[in-house]
Amino acid sequence: MAQHRWQREFPRPQRGLPRSRPVRAAVAVAAAVASAAALAAGVAVANVPTGGKTPYVAPAGSTPANIVPGTPCTKSARACVDLATHNAWLIRDGAVTRAVTFVDGDEKTPTPTGTFKVEWKAEQYTSREYNTPMPYSVFFAPGGIAFHQGGQTTPSAGCVKLVLADAQAFFADLQVGDEVQVK
Repeated sequence: MAQHRWQREFPRPQRGLPRSRPVRAAVAVAAAVASAAALAAGVAVANVPTGGKTPYVAPAGSTPANIVPGTPCTKSARACVDLATHNAWLIRDGAVTRAVTFVDGDEKTPTPTGTFKVEWKAEQYTSREYNTPMPYSVFFAPGGIAFHQGGQTTPSAGCVKLVLADAQAFFADLQVGDEVQVK
């Protein structure tokens, strides 16, 4: 069997004993154990929030009139994302209609910040790059960045991963052309 870089094996310890797992699998297991231990201890892993919501706290001083109360976004936004607190909001007519928590990208694949427009939507979509299902996708930034349903224990590849009910709500509420602000 030809060996590939990702299939390297540990040396066989003794004759007759089964071969060890590939290095990649051993590293993945070690990382999963470390992540589980950190989560159990209440430590955030990458951009995966632990515990409940961290409320958004507006900066000290007066709040501009065009800011939606309780968010860092302006009234022109239909969706607002605060990466620091892992809170996101659906907004209609300058008022919050739904508040959610989410998981975003990690240091290698961060969620981009800025003001964007919903580009397109797909109820059932699978990432071509990562071969990962992305149900209820609402694409809003270049590079395939979207709101979508996804697990809440691992960082995304730049997307805003929501639990199922929240992903369905964002999918139903947001339309192509709607403004998304990511702070």
